[in-house]
Amino acid sequence: MELPGEPSKREVITTYCPANNEPIARVRQASLADYEETVKKAREAWRIWADIPAPKRGEIVRQIGDALREKIQVLGSLVSLEMGKILVEGVGEVQEYVDICDYAVGLSRMIGGPILPSERPGHALIEQWNPVGLVGIITAFNFPVAVYGWNNAIAMICGNACLWKGAPTTSLISVAVTKIIAKVLEDNKLPGAICSLTCGGADIGTSMAKDEQVNLLSFTGSTQVGKQVALMVQERFGRSLLELGGNNAIIAFEDADLSLVVPSALFAAVGTAGQRCTTARRLFLHESIHDEVVNRLTKAYAQIRVGNPWDANVLYGPLHTKQAVSMFLGAVEEAKKEGGTVVYGGKVMDRPGNYVEPTIVTGLDHSASIVHTETFAPILYVFKFKNEDEVFAWNNEVKQGLSSSIFTKDLGRIFRWLGPKGSDCGIVNVNIPTSGAEIGGAFGGEKHTGGGRESGSDAWKQYMRRSTCTINYSKDLPLAQGIKFQ
Repeated sequence: MELPGEPSKREVITTYCPANNEPIARVRQASLADYEETVKKAREAWRIWADIPAPKRGEIVRQIGDALREKIQVLGSLVSLEMGKILVEGVGEVQEYVDICDYAVGLSRMIGGPILPSERPGHALIEQWNPVGLVGIITAFNFPVAVYGWNNAIAMICGNACLWKGAPTTSLISVAVTKIIAKVLEDNKLPGAICSLTCGGADIGTSMAKDEQVNLLSFTGSTQVGKQVALMVQERFGRSLLELGGNNAIIAFEDADLSLVVPSALFAAVGTAGQRCTTARRLFLHESIHDEVVNRLTKAYAQIRVGNPWDANVLYGPLHTKQAVSMFLGAVEEAKKEGGTVVYGGKVMDRPGNYVEPTIVTGLDHSASIVHTETFAPILYVFKFKNEDEVFAWNNEVKQGLSSSIFTKDLGRIFRWLGPKGSDCGIVNVNIPTSGAEIGGAFGGEKHTGGGRESGSDAWKQYMRRSTCTINYSKDLPLAQGIKFQ
């Protein structure tokens, strides 16, 4: 929303198409006064929304999902245009929002706490769950629709209002999604401010982190910024939900099915041009299969169809910004300095836009500093290992703990991998890639990934506050633990 006044005093940013770096939109950013007014309107809207029964809220979310379905192709195309991911991924991202709306509709009839047995006669002990109030949602450029959807659909059925700040470089997508939601709300005679948007940069993000009126702040982004956000929120004893970086590994043992390993590593390392938080950045291969897998993977990389992301036949598009290209080149050079050999890629492509070659690097030590640094680019570091204990330790030695996967047929090894001495990540896969999570499970990671959980399972609890309620329906007043006070 925008307050009356002089628009010229508000910053206007230009968003660019990553495929050619041509400008596509100019979006006016919110001022701090705009932000404060938006929060006020969102809080007022929450008072209306919280009174609506959860199943009725679910019906509104169902309509939002239907509205997104109707525009899935055009929204997916917009994601390709402004973010740069290929069309099938752009459409898939909108589909993910649709799916979480469907999931949330069912959840709206299931959220609630248990009735617990009381030790006191004539007493009932129950858990009551209520919405936290206003949920702030700060999302990153790489999933400009889906991550907001995970938060928004679940937060809404829980009875919360939402305040969204998308990435400044994908502002057009944020505006388009918000307009779709607002129409559904207003068609149902509800205030559009239930799902508010403020376009802005670090100043708006800082305001959200420090604002006591924002009851929960969900932040998706880098570990470095996430740490600052967490400290600001914790300073006011607020709640934060953090989805931060990942340094994800695929491990292939000697008994792995290579017909699964190669396409899985390809998709996980190259999908979204290496810009997913679940992108595979490390590939550990048993020494007996290392050379064969590297050879197969190199040939597969050579077959990748590169082009404009909105071309349905393309599998690999550009990086999001020119700055990302510079980071890619810096990481490749650092890998070489630390003893790595580039066996595929490593260069910027000679074409318009932010295109770089998907890259495979071998010969580095597993503890090399560049290996332990998350570079948001399609660089895959490949290593040899000898045994299970060694490689499980290598998987866990990085600071992040988001996603991980092993390829094996050994049932005992699979359950050791899933157990307390296996992977320390929030997503622990077997015989599938590190990326491509389903909405039914909780999504998130451990350690420097932040510990937050979004999407399915019981992630809804993070958007609500719990009260333990004891009700005395007798005429006596017995105390717990048999205490006598008379």
